[in-house]
Amino acid sequence: MNLIEVKDYEEMSAKAAEYLVNKVRNSPKITLGMATGGTPEGTYRQLIEDHRENHTSYQHVTTFNLDEYVGLSGDHPNSYRYFMNKKLFDHIDIQKSNTYVPRGDARDIQKECLDYEKLLEEKGGIDLQLLGIGSNGHIGFNEPGASFDSKTHLVTLTPSTREANARYFSSLEEVPTQAISMGISTIMKAKEILLLVSGEKKSKALAQLLNGEITENNPASVLKNHPNVTIIADYKALAAK
Repeated sequence: MNLIEVKDYEEMSAKAAEYLVNKVRNSPKITLGMATGGTPEGTYRQLIEDHRENHTSYQHVTTFNLDEYVGLSGDHPNSYRYFMNKKLFDHIDIQKSNTYVPRGDARDIQKECLDYEKLLEEKGGIDLQLLGIGSNGHIGFNEPGASFDSKTHLVTLTPSTREANARYFSSLEEVPTQAISMGISTIMKAKEILLLVSGEKKSKALAQLLNGEITENNPASVLKNHPNVTIIADYKALAAK
């Protein structure tokens, strides 16, 4: 693992955006795995700014998102498809037809999971996967106890994850109880992984990743088995290291 220590969230976001921009410029047809939530928002703002100022092109880039809430359509303000459009895709020159997010409102969720996994394989897999980490060590929506062998699947969200995401909804009751998520084995197939970690709330999870054992009770620990992982973490996230 390559650990890059930065001062704060803003520096983490800038470093991550610089990393991604260099990858896109060097490989214009790259396939990126995308993440949602508070952690990557600053990175996406930086990518938009770079696109405006330096005209980095995403015309031939393909993206696959990690996950989506079950029960939400792509135009729902709390869906991850909506998030990606508003926070990034609407502001760069990427072709929306090359951006993939699981369909949370699919009639047959199990089939949607199988189809998403198949599509990933057909497109040649992910070159660079962007990840955040949950305070309980989850990656994507793979909660503690998730099998390291899992592929794209239906997950039931833990109370702590729902509570962490409740700030995006009007109330905790509105937060979906299930999601579609890339499985851990799917994530591990990415050629390269970029993990972003910011803030004191993530420090315990990061310390367990860096210093703890590899166990399904800590999903992020599996990243130790990946040959090409870069972690960008700020000082507060590294406080418990």
